[in-house]
Amino acid sequence: MNIIDQPNPADTASRHSVFAGGATSTLDKLNRPLRDLRLSVIDQCNFRCTYCMPRDTFGADYRFLPSSERLSFEQIVKLAKAFALLGVEKIRITGGEPLLRRGLESLIEQLAKLTTASGKPMELALTTNGSLLAAKARSLRDAGLGRVTVSLDAVDDAVFRRMSDVDMPVSRILDGIEAAREVGLAPIKVNAVIERGVNDSQILPLVRLFKGTGVTVRFIEYMDVGGAGGWSNTKVITARETRDIVASAFPLVPVVVHEQMGTAVNYRHADGAGEVGFIASVSQPFCGSCSRARVSADGQLFSCLFATHGTDLRPWLAETASVEQLAGAVRSRWIQRDDRYSELRSTPRRPASGKAYPTVRMSLVGG
Repeated sequence: MNIIDQPNPADTASRHSVFAGGATSTLDKLNRPLRDLRLSVIDQCNFRCTYCMPRDTFGADYRFLPSSERLSFEQIVKLAKAFALLGVEKIRITGGEPLLRRGLESLIEQLAKLTTASGKPMELALTTNGSLLAAKARSLRDAGLGRVTVSLDAVDDAVFRRMSDVDMPVSRILDGIEAAREVGLAPIKVNAVIERGVNDSQILPLVRLFKGTGVTVRFIEYMDVGGAGGWSNTKVITARETRDIVASAFPLVPVVVHEQMGTAVNYRHADGAGEVGFIASVSQPFCGSCSRARVSADGQLFSCLFATHGTDLRPWLAETASVEQLAGAVRSRWIQRDDRYSELRSTPRRPASGKAYPTVRMSLVGG
């Protein structure tokens, strides 16, 4: 990744020209626009999922960010405003587990008031493990949250406990999903990461449970993200394999779209009882259409989930810097972006030592 020199926050002349004429499209080196922002509000999580935050790495002595090092809500709102100037149309709140961040509803209430550069309401979503969702669904909805995605890799209690590595029944997550449904946090998506020999037995039970409920299950290929130290391509069940498993029990019909906007390829149940999605992040990478930027809980900008370095935005989050200056700093980084890790997965980046660079941990920047 190319890391550019950070401009001086006091140097405003070039920053203002970015927005002359109301330009709202910011393209990287591969002509990919900046459309989506993932904002991490906390790097802590109450789960220890084996593919993300394994307990042998993230143990009791692991140093997470203290609250003093996390961005304040005021800084996060400033970030959101800057990204809106650059063309962002959707903001997703992530973590860690974002519902662990105290007073999150207050932040959502402020973000829900934002508009895009074209004047439309900003789309606001949240990804959660669902453990606290039953208690917070209504307050999140009342604060202005639009929709929610719940990470759930198994409906069998034993498999769920083994993968999440916590003493918590899966029924607690299911209660959270039902609470979100009841208060109108829709559409609800359930994301399941499928690892061969670990939870591939859960593919059909997940589909069966949510079929006809309005909840869309999306199956994600097991990725080599930060935290997945034992990742191997042999553990990947491809989206095609997963689709064939689903179709063997539940006939599927492709959902025809004119333009693939998201990461999932969706299929409709032949009987009309909802949809199922498949995310082929390993077998069929979608780097070419990736429009996501990620900002960690401590203010680092990452242009790829597999990035090895970030760009520190905190100099522009000081009170002395304007939203326009912050947007200019983001733009300067985005136009240098050429990340396409998943397309180049077979040729890992290595320094002179020969050891592969570590990617940023997913709990810091969200999935």
